[in-house]
Amino acid sequence: MTTENLIRALVADRFVGQRPRVALLLALVSAIAVVATLFFSWIGFRDDIEAALRTVRFLFKFLVIAPLAALSFATLLRSTGPVSEPGWWETLLPLPLVLLVIGVAAELLTIPRSDWLVRQIGSNAVNCMMLIPTLAGAPLALFIMTLKSGAPANSGSAGAMAGLAAGSLAAVFYATNCFDDSPLFIITWYPLAIGAVVLAGYFAGRRVLRW
Repeated sequence: MTTENLIRALVADRFVGQRPRVALLLALVSAIAVVATLFFSWIGFRDDIEAALRTVRFLFKFLVIAPLAALSFATLLRSTGPVSEPGWWETLLPLPLVLLVIGVAAELLTIPRSDWLVRQIGSNAVNCMMLIPTLAGAPLALFIMTLKSGAPANSGSAGAMAGLAAGSLAAVFYATNCFDDSPLFIITWYPLAIGAVVLAGYFAGRRVLRW
């Protein structure tokens, strides 16, 4: 039996293959609990949350961010073993970006050109860049430590996907506080904030998940 066949046999084993995924699901529950505790004790909803819930732009943020969080975590689940298992989740990962680009196009068509830069800069860029990575810290640590028990095939990629899952989860919570609902703001600052977590996850994965 070659080394590759041995690894595939281990992955096929139900006990070895499923346990890290179950642990990662439990880590997700813990991550949500930690982020929720930090968010509601430290930040909280925006003051006009009830009015915001009746606006298209506010709801559109979650049409983009929530699927990104779900798809990135689903992809992360498939990265727990020593052999990568490609699936259809990965093919859907660009979908939130496509939706966001459509939202940006609609925004550019409906507001005056003089307002484009104002909407893009917004008023919460600093908060966005600080709070999303801060909220994502604990989930990222939980995901990385849980992945360690599964020996991912590609430590850097698994770490980066953990960062994307943690960052987008944090962004879901932060979006309920952010007063900037324009797709122009979202496409500029949210990817930068989440990207910082992805980068941190990549280097953490390379360091912690090597085998």
